[in-house]
Amino acid sequence: MKIVRRIGASPQQRGSASGQSCPDVFELSDGNFAVIGTEATAALEKELPPDASRADYERIVIVSRDTLVRAKGDIPDA
Repeated sequence: MKIVRRIGASPQQRGSASGQSCPDVFELSDGNFAVIGTEATAALEKELPPDASRADYERIVIVSRDTLVRAKGDIPDA
């Protein structure tokens, strides 16, 4: 599995001063997506709706609205 491309604007394009530690979205060679975000599993797990859950190997992460909005145009429809 490899990162194929960034989805959306780079951290520098979104205004990060250093551009080194910001939320990001990537498309992977297998067609899945990877995200860099703030780990928030402990804070948000109890907030999940009854029909949602996570596996032990999954984490809840926060990605800024700006990151996702700017990625929207690069996300394929299918």
